[in-house]
This record gives sequence, C-alpha cells and structure tokens, in this order.
Amino acid sequence: MTGIALDLGSARTRAWTSGRRMILDVPTVTFHGGGAVYPIRRGAIVDTPGTARMLDRLLGHRLPRFSRPLLILTAPVLGGVAYRAEARVAVEVLRPRSVLTIPTARAVASAADADLTRPLLVVDIGAHLSEVALLVDGAVVDARHTALGTSDVDGVASSPPMASSPPSRIIDCVVAMVTAMLEQDRTSRTLEAVRRGALLAGGGALLPDVSCGLAGQLHAPVLPVPAPHTAAVRGAAKLLRAARAHPSAGGGTAHPQ
Repeated sequence: MTGIALDLGSARTRAWTSGRRMILDVPTVTFHGGGAVYPIRRGAIVDTPGTARMLDRLLGHRLPRFSRPLLILTAPVLGGVAYRAEARVAVEVLRPRSVLTIPTARAVASAADADLTRPLLVVDIGAHLSEVALLVDGAVVDARHTALGTSDVDGVASSPPMASSPPSRIIDCVVAMVTAMLEQDRTSRTLEAVRRGALLAGGGALLPDVSCGLAGQLHAPVLPVPAPHTAAVRGAAKLLRAARAHPSAGGGTAHPQ
C-alpha cells in the first residue's frame, strides 16, 4: 500500500512517499491568477484550495494512478481542530485511504529515536513559528508557541545560515516559554525533561549559537537532532512505515491523533 509522510510548513513543505529514499523539499507556495500565493502562514492554513493545488503539483504525478495512500500528516502542537480540518480538506486531492495526524513534536521525537518512557522536552524552531512541547509517555501534555521564527531575525534568514550574532529574540522567547511551563507545572515532569536535555529541531537548529545560547540560559543540555530541518517529516515517515505494517492499516477510516 502506498504511503505519504507530509510536513506542511509556512516556508517549506516536505514529503516522503513509500518506495522513495529522497525527501521532497519545496517552498510552500502556489500560483494563482498570475501571482505567487503563500497558503500557510505562521502555522495556520489560510488558503485551503491553494494548499491543495500545491500538493497536487508536488505529489499528484508521483502516486500510482489508482492508489489510495495512507497519509501521516504532522500538525503544530497547538494547531487544534481547525488546522486538522483544513489540512484534511487539502490532502483530499491526493485521494488518501486514511489520514493520521500527529503532533510535530511527536514526529521529531520519533526521528531522534528518543526514549519516551521519560518526560521529554522538544523545541522546534521553524521559519515563522517556534514551539515547545512536553511529551510524557509519547503524548503532548503541555505546549507553548510563538509566531516568531528564523525569517524574523535579521541576518539569519538565508540558506545556509549566515554566521552572525546569536538570534537572541528567538532564544529569549523559547526560554520564556520553557520558564512558563516550569512555573505552571505542579509536578516534576517539566523539570525532569529540562534536566534531561531538550531536543532541538527545525531550521533554527542550524543557526550558529542557538543550541549553545539556549543551553546557557536554561542551564541544561540542548541536543540538536540530526538534519533538524527535516526531522518532522522523517519522524512521520518512520511512524508511517510502522502504521503500514499494522493489520488495521487497510481500513478506510481516518484516525485523528
């Protein structure tokens, strides 16, 4: 059975299809009426038809003609029902048999082969959105986000990143989110996760001095995952391979996560 792992970002869309080794990585843009349209902004789908056109252009010709793929879609940890609903409408252009949605933080943990028997803090710094999530037994139990990313920091929006002063705005925002989680947690789980070391993913993990700056302010380890900019889609692909092997994968029912 054909499968698709999909990570819809505000700046980049990444996809992996079964039978291929390469990750497709393209700008999140489509064209309509003679101009460029950016259908996803700050972690929200603002143009569902545009998102569908982009996915059809990216993946439509790569799928077997009569296939009904199993699709695993990453979602912002605080995207909520609205994001999942818009995403499901957009991916219908790919004729999925079933759609499973997973939090981006869970996909990152999967890509890193993280031990989920202990509390885990995941920091994902994207181009337009940064998230912090606490996982306990693999489930998100607390999360924060800010509409700030690498594209908002002067001098670090290029690819590969320019060597410049540390992007202190992002570091300060992430530290503030972690601090709020620590202050509001009546258990020791957040503190245990911080002391264990936060996983760092997203394009922000490629910027000079981000992990060191965060570690210095948190007084705890910060561990960039390998190839952090593609960690979410690689984790989704790993979960997809496991899901395709499950006996229930042949059903036609979508299962939100």
